[in-house]
Amino acid sequence: MLATDVGRWRADRVLQPRAVAASCAGHVVLRGSPDLLTPEVLAPLAGSRIDAPARFLPALGAAFERLIPWERMVWTRQAEPQPAPVPFGVTVRRLEPADTDAVHDLGLDASWLSATWGGPAGLAMSGHAWAATARNGRLLAVACTYFRGTAYEDVAVFTVPDHRRHRLALACVIALCDDIAARGRTPSWNCSVLNRASRLLARTAGFRLIREYVHYAVGSPVSHDRLNA
Repeated sequence: MLATDVGRWRADRVLQPRAVAASCAGHVVLRGSPDLLTPEVLAPLAGSRIDAPARFLPALGAAFERLIPWERMVWTRQAEPQPAPVPFGVTVRRLEPADTDAVHDLGLDASWLSATWGGPAGLAMSGHAWAATARNGRLLAVACTYFRGTAYEDVAVFTVPDHRRHRLALACVIALCDDIAARGRTPSWNCSVLNRASRLLARTAGFRLIREYVHYAVGSPVSHDRLNA
C-alpha cells in the first residue's frame, strides 16, 4: 500500500491505535489487540479475506455472519525453473501503458489481477507485469507483482482459457521473477492448499514451500437484531 497508494488503513482510534487493519483488493491484515474491537468497528471489513492471529477470532466471529478458515501456503523462489520455450508467434515482454485496453479485454475473470494496482491502467503502467502476447497484441498470459513489499514481491498469474497448458504462464512468471530479483527482492507465491494447478506452477517455476497459515473469509456484518438480542 505504501508502494502503490492502493488500499486503505483503518484503526480503532486515530492517536495511539491499539488495532490496525491494512486492506487492499479484498485482503486484510489485522494486527494489534482485539480487546476493544466491536462488531461496528469491524463491519467495514465485511466480504474480505482476513489474515489475523487467533486472538482475533472471537471478535471476528461476533462481527460477521460467517467466518470460514482458508488454509494457505507461502512459497519463495529457491531453485532454477524448468524450461519454458515460447511458441512461434508469441512474445514475452513487459506490459506498457499502451496495453491498458488489452488488460481490460482479459475480462471479469482476470479483474482480480489488476485490483492491487487500482485497475488495468495501473497494472499496465506499473512496470511490474510481464505478458505473453500474440501477433495481434492479444494478451495470452500475464504474470505480475500482486503485492510489493520491501523484501518480497508476491507473484500472481492469469492465462486465458484457450491458451492454458502451453507453459505461457511459466514463461511470464520466469521473466517476472528475474525482474524481481534484479530489483533486489525475493519472489514469493501464495495459494490455497487446494489449488493443485497453482502449486504445480509454483514448483515448476522454482518456488519451494516455506510455511502454511490460515486466513479467514468473512461474510456480511451481523444484523442489528442479533447484536441487540
